[in-house]
Amino acid sequence: MPECHRHPVKVRFYELDPYGHLNHSVYVQLFETGRIELLDSVGLGLHDLEEQGYRFVVSRIETRFLASAVGGDSLVIETGVVENRRASSRWGQRILRGDKVLATQEVLAAVTDTGGRPVRPPAFIGEALASFTIGQDGAS
Repeated sequence: MPECHRHPVKVRFYELDPYGHLNHSVYVQLFETGRIELLDSVGLGLHDLEEQGYRFVVSRIETRFLASAVGGDSLVIETGVVENRRASSRWGQRILRGDKVLATQEVLAAVTDTGGRPVRPPAFIGEALASFTIGQDGAS
């Protein structure tokens, strides 16, 4: 059974809003970090993909904020691929503090050539992501 990729992070003081909570924009950055770390872990670093003529381009992000993180919190970003489509993929993510889910995010990412034209991803991309393809009941 595939599992989510897990990436630990720590909330830094300069990421806080005036109320002492992790700023909402930082959650989106942390989710991006989780996706990039997953891609790197399976040999699909963004520069490597670019050299092979492919890009992942985010076309939709839906984020739900459920609870606040504060300075010093140790968090984990869970990331998995929910669905592979013809020329895109859907990613599910969660940010957790221990067992508590603080935020979830779903991302739709198109696969394009380096000119920005949507393309069907080659088999090596699907094969590399297979170990983190979690299906409908995954991270989000």
